[in-house]
Amino acid sequence: MKRRDLEKRLRQVGCYLKREGASHSLWINPKNGTIEAVPRHNEIKEALAKKILKSLGAD
Repeated sequence: MKRRDLEKRLRQVGCYLKREGASHSLWINPKNGTIEAVPRHNEIKEALAKKILKSLGAD
C-alpha cells in the first residue's frame, strides 16, 4: 500500500499526525488515544498497513 493512501485513510477516520521522527511518523486517534508508528517508506507492506489501520480503528 502506498504511504499516502494509508495516511489518507487515517485522516478520513479522524486520526492526525502527532510528530515526525527520523524513520517513523507517529499518528494518533483522539477517539481512543491510540498512537501508532507509521514507517516513512513510499511503499508499506500490506500486512503492516492492515495492522496500523486496525490499531487506529480505521479498518
